[in-house]
Amino acid sequence: MIKLITYTELINKKIISNAKIIDSTIIKDLIKKHNTTQMIAGHNYYHNENDILKRKRYYYKDGEKLEDTTKENHKIPHNWHKMLVDQKVSYLVGKPISFSTNNQTEYEDRINLILGEVWDDTLTELAKNSSNKGTEWLHTYINEEGKFKFIIIPAEEVIPIYDTSLQENLEAILRYYLVEVNGQERIRVEWWTRDTVTYYIETETGVFELDDTEKKNPDSHFYYNDKGYGWGKVPFIEFPNNQERYSDLKYYKELIDEYDLNISDLANNLAELQELIMVLKGYEGTDLAEFTENIRFYKTIQTSGEEGSGVDKLELNIPVEAKKEMTDRLEENIFLFGQGVNMKTDKFGNSPSGVALKFLYSALDLKASIMERKFRKAIKRLLWFVTEYINIIDNTNYNSTDVQVTFRKTMITNDLENVDIAQKSVGIISDETIVSNHPWVEDVSGEIEKLKNQKEEEFNSFGKIDFQNEGEEVKNG
Repeated sequence: MIKLITYTELINKKIISNAKIIDSTIIKDLIKKHNTTQMIAGHNYYHNENDILKRKRYYYKDGEKLEDTTKENHKIPHNWHKMLVDQKVSYLVGKPISFSTNNQTEYEDRINLILGEVWDDTLTELAKNSSNKGTEWLHTYINEEGKFKFIIIPAEEVIPIYDTSLQENLEAILRYYLVEVNGQERIRVEWWTRDTVTYYIETETGVFELDDTEKKNPDSHFYYNDKGYGWGKVPFIEFPNNQERYSDLKYYKELIDEYDLNISDLANNLAELQELIMVLKGYEGTDLAEFTENIRFYKTIQTSGEEGSGVDKLELNIPVEAKKEMTDRLEENIFLFGQGVNMKTDKFGNSPSGVALKFLYSALDLKASIMERKFRKAIKRLLWFVTEYINIIDNTNYNSTDVQVTFRKTMITNDLENVDIAQKSVGIISDETIVSNHPWVEDVSGEIEKLKNQKEEEFNSFGKIDFQNEGEEVKNG
């Protein structure tokens, strides 16, 4: 089996060309090595499908381990992972990010018009999915109507090929997914390079061949005025959760599993309180199965009358306080290592100051800032595609590096303190910075435009009053 590392090595080994995969076995090899275990686990835990739901209880009979389907087996999952992920997503992208340019209003308006409100929702999904899986992908394309579009492609379907092991320059993407062919499931593959896309379909024998249902194969990325074009870049953008592409779940999964187990065991013990453990005295030869059946159906037993014979009972004593202390500690550690905000805390009083709130959010801010750095680079790559589209359609020459991307994090704040700081910052920093940090402002550019219009109206009104006063003075004189 060939060990795959980089795009250059694949070219050198003559396994692929710039447009096609020459050797079908390379597709099988890439798919086989694509590990999606972490992605599936993150998705499952987000939807409260924790490992506790798979738990079985067993007993031994004649030395054989058997599943006990009659024993109490509560399976109680706790959705800590969803709460922590939703906290981070809401904190980082709960408010729409803003795009700003240096006095290029038309360019900025075009970007906002093309991306639209769909982008805000898409970014939220990207942040959620990336937190769950460790990474997520966005595919950009131009539809049949000639409009710029984008769509999320699940990370489970995407295998990136970089030019080096540093994972910097994306050279190709292999996307694979299941389709139905003649009533059977087959794997369909898309091989995206900088200029073309090639489609493959799995045959009955497991070999990948060019998909003959496509009119042109390989094909261009998009068409404009009936002419095919390539972006010059692979039209897929990665939105990684962190440098290692780890899911948030990795850092606290075992804590959640232990919490689920403790609560489920406690539920089992409480349910089993109704059952008594029997201690038989003088019944050494009694068949235990027969004894149990007599108790179950007749609620009585017969005794021989011999001295010392009889039945005693053992009552279960559940260490509830120890369980509570254990679960409390687990909950605290889930928030600690999950870098979340425990809203149950009572350390800051009823009206905490801005400093106290920042301390409360410090761990969440640290985690979100790591994603912010990765997402900022990804969004800049998206803006490159958007700008290329604008330049083609509008015959302009904009540069995507001129666009500034601003994240507006959401947190509980002390509005009175923030407004006071904003007022004291007038004349020290720009009005745009003050407005963007004001707690009441949602649309920064819209608010700045309103301020501009308001000042113009005040100026015009003030000038009119002065002119009238001067006229009165002349008349009186």
